[in-house]
Amino acid sequence: MIATYSTFGLYFVILLGLGIVAWQRTQDLSDYILGGRRLGSGVTALSAGASDMSGWLLLGLPGAAYLGGLEAGWIAVGLLIGTWLNWLLVSQRLRVATESLDDSLTLPDYFERRFADTSGLLRVIPGVFIFVFFALYVSAGLVAGGRLFETVFEMSYMWAVGAGAAAIIVYTFLGGYLAVSWTDALQALLMLLALVAVPIMVMGFGDIGLVESVRAANPEMLNPFTDTDGQALGLLAIISLLAWGLGYFGQPHILARFMGIRSAGQLTRARRIAVSWAAICLVAAILVGMAGIGGLAEPLEGADAETVFIRLVEVLFHPLVAGFCLAAILAAVMSTADSQLLVASSVVAEDFYKGLLRPDATQTELVWIGRGSVIVIALIALWLAADPDRMVLDLVAHAWAGLGAAFGPVIVMSLYWKAMSRTGAAAGMLAGGLTVLVWQPLEGGLFDVYEILPGAIFAALAAAVFSRLMPDERAEQRFARMLQ
Repeated sequence: MIATYSTFGLYFVILLGLGIVAWQRTQDLSDYILGGRRLGSGVTALSAGASDMSGWLLLGLPGAAYLGGLEAGWIAVGLLIGTWLNWLLVSQRLRVATESLDDSLTLPDYFERRFADTSGLLRVIPGVFIFVFFALYVSAGLVAGGRLFETVFEMSYMWAVGAGAAAIIVYTFLGGYLAVSWTDALQALLMLLALVAVPIMVMGFGDIGLVESVRAANPEMLNPFTDTDGQALGLLAIISLLAWGLGYFGQPHILARFMGIRSAGQLTRARRIAVSWAAICLVAAILVGMAGIGGLAEPLEGADAETVFIRLVEVLFHPLVAGFCLAAILAAVMSTADSQLLVASSVVAEDFYKGLLRPDATQTELVWIGRGSVIVIALIALWLAADPDRMVLDLVAHAWAGLGAAFGPVIVMSLYWKAMSRTGAAAGMLAGGLTVLVWQPLEGGLFDVYEILPGAIFAALAAAVFSRLMPDERAEQRFARMLQ
């Protein structure tokens, strides 16, 4: 236990150090939100991957594989395809467009300038959705962190959640985008090493092979086309799992990485690094869950299945090595929660405070508004994370769907379709976000489809129909300008 505490202590010291260095380099709101657009391809790629995957990569996805076998692999396939397409189709155009349109710092800022909106509507609608869904998303990270501290250090659940929240707040408050990006890149490497190490240890030193142990427990788990009872997965079930990949196009914390890279020319190299990292981590996460089926003496049920990585690490490794592996879970939690806190606080400072309340606010004032927002949003997420029985993957799934449906279709269409209008953009965001909120509680038949799919479809249709019904010549002029 002492070795584990020492490892966590060292990890926190490194994060705090990076936060302090970033504090010294943060002079204005552009530095706090996008790091002054000066990050290289390696840090951009790794920080984007780490901020994307979050605690569900080491808890939720292995837990899904532990309970369902290779059925969970469809999620990984969808995510990998989505990662690649997002970097291929969105990253370069968004980087060029946000700089061309008067150096847009946030997504609402980009929407307002892309469509020449003077009403404030394209700041308020995306700002509200970002605030709501990110509060839910950050709460998922706090649940994951709480589960880690609760299991490893035998802390009470709420104290465990509070400890994780405090750690995230400190360096995000201090250093903004630079601190978040640097720490995320470090955390991405730590996550990769930990995820790969566990299945290698199981396969290399176990009494029987991984496949044989899963087959002995339940051979249906090795068939990606059936559930654990041997029932064939329907087409809608497979599409729902693959549909996770649709979410990438609308995740503000990932899109912010595209906007903050030094130049659009570096995005090709960044894409190769990011997709390679994602492929290795997703495959390893599935293998971790499968390894737990035969590698653990006591079966895990319900929400406890999401601790399969933690249990395996405790069984397989020396406490010092185990400490580093468990720190990877904290890294996964922090790398997403910090990015989401930063984006949400940026919306409060840039889009609500400056855009709607105080257009003449000083840079110093805006940076402190952003920092204060980090604390407020984290406290809201802490309240949402109070239920210890909530599944991390369920929380992430809903927030991921909400952001992906509200922003994904609108982002892609705004970058490729010159005839898209201000009204079409607003209608698309409302249709996507509201569909997810309404669809998610419904059950049975078609309503069992993952809500991101109908949300994205309705968002695209609404954006297309209202753009045709209410065209906007100024938006077309802006489209031509942003690609110059």
